[in-house]
Amino acid sequence: MFVVHVIIKKNVVDTSVIIIVVITNVDSKQVLIDATAGEDLIAPSSIRWEIGNALSAMVRRRRATDSDVLKAVRIYQEIPIREVDVDIEGALELAARHMIYAYDAYMLRCSMEHRCSIISLDSGLKRVAVAERISVVEY
Repeated sequence: MFVVHVIIKKNVVDTSVIIIVVITNVDSKQVLIDATAGEDLIAPSSIRWEIGNALSAMVRRRRATDSDVLKAVRIYQEIPIREVDVDIEGALELAARHMIYAYDAYMLRCSMEHRCSIISLDSGLKRVAVAERISVVEY
């Protein structure tokens, strides 16, 4: 009898990556989709609110229309991201230590708690991840 073990790579996916995938038409979009196919993507439970905030900002800045945003939300809801709770105290300590936004600290804390890499296009977030010895997946 043969036993096959399938190892699924687990990564925290940042809002910057999701926004590229759901609403833009840049070249890196398909690369990101292909590179994360079959992976266990996780994110702090705040991800949905951060996505909503980013999309509403795009409408406010006239970079997207209402219909673009509604389509983006439908696409986002199809992405298999497992939302998890994170230690808010630990995240806020991280935010204070690095002078970053809480949303970014939630992503980093999520990576720390789940002992996995983070996928992000945000250079500031990646810089803090490296400082905290969190593995960053580059695409």
